[in-house]
Amino acid sequence: MAILEIVKHPAPILTKKCKEVVKFDNKLAKLLDDMYDTMVAADGIGLAAPQVNEDVRVAIVDLGEGQDVIEMVNPVVTAIGGSEIEVEGCLSFPGLYGEVERPFFVRIEAQERDGSLYELEAEDYEARAILHEIDHLNGVLFDSKIIRVVDPSEFEEADDEAEAIDKEGEEL
Repeated sequence: MAILEIVKHPAPILTKKCKEVVKFDNKLAKLLDDMYDTMVAADGIGLAAPQVNEDVRVAIVDLGEGQDVIEMVNPVVTAIGGSEIEVEGCLSFPGLYGEVERPFFVRIEAQERDGSLYELEAEDYEARAILHEIDHLNGVLFDSKIIRVVDPSEFEEADDEAEAIDKEGEEL
C-alpha cells in the first residue's frame, strides 16, 4: 500500500464530475487501500478519488471510534432529511475551515469493492462526511458551500472554554 499525494485546490480534477466505475478488479482494491492509507496519514476522516488524482466515483469515510470504514463505489444519494450547520475542512484546502449547511440524514446506494450493491443510512457527522465526499465525486467543493469562514483560532478559543468548564466541574 502507498501514501498518495493529495491534490490541492485549484487543480482542475477537483471540479470534474467523475466517471462511473465499471471494472471491479485488483486495481480498484489497490486504489481503495491506498486511499485509506493516504487519508489516515493526512489525519482525515474522508477522501474521494479525485483528491488523489483519480477520475472515478470512489470515496471512503472513516470516523474511527470502532466504526467500519465506509467504502463507496458509484454512490447515489436516495434520500436526505433535516438540516444542520457545522464547521468543515477539506484535505484539498489546507487551513480553510467554514460553516457549511448540510442535511442531518442521508440514505445512499453504493457498491462494495467487489461490485455488490448496498444501502446505507447515516445521521449527523457521518452523514455530513458522506455527503462531503459524494460532492467531490460530482465536482462540488466545500468552499462553494461555506456560509462563514472560521478562523482556526476559534477552535483554540473553544478548546480553552471547554477546558475551563472541565476545571470548574472538577472543583465543585
